[in-house]
Amino acid sequence: MPEILVLYYSRGGSVARLARQIARGVGEVEGMAARLRTVPPVAPVTRETAPPEPEDGAPYVETRDLAECAGLILGSPTRFGNMAAPVKHFLDTLGAEWASGTLVGKPAAAFTSTATQHGGQESTLLTMLVPLLHHGCVVAGIPFTEPQLSTTRSGGTPYGASHVAGAKDDPQLTDDEAALARALGRRIAQLALKLA
Repeated sequence: MPEILVLYYSRGGSVARLARQIARGVGEVEGMAARLRTVPPVAPVTRETAPPEPEDGAPYVETRDLAECAGLILGSPTRFGNMAAPVKHFLDTLGAEWASGTLVGKPAAAFTSTATQHGGQESTLLTMLVPLLHHGCVVAGIPFTEPQLSTTRSGGTPYGASHVAGAKDDPQLTDDEAALARALGRRIAQLALKLA
């Protein structure tokens, strides 16, 4: 069964919750499944090696996950209007995949979480889409035919799914955020089927 790779980094749990909702949306498309993966953390000075598998949550991504997927949905918390360092570090290691065209023609999208409504959600999503364009992905967002996009008072943008965690880093998604995350998963899964 074709799989959509839902690849993310999550520190406070919000991005992981979005990833699970996106995976649910992928699974709502007949004949499609989601593959949840995470990127390992990075630090300026490495003191110890990360365990081969995270203690909880999704397994660490391997480059074969990119080759085997029918589409990619990339998630990261926002760091000053940009993706978190672990996601950028992983993307920076994909020179061989870029050269060989591993992701060319595959549908792709992005998702994020911020502490505040104006914490850089849209700029983060846009910066995450740039490397996907360089890899030759067919980039998609959330169309305004999704009614929650016009009514949400929290996360959700046409550039991708998002969540506003608030000052206390609440990972609980609003109903609109969850619905838009599922819609993004469905959209990429449907596009993958059409492009196959």
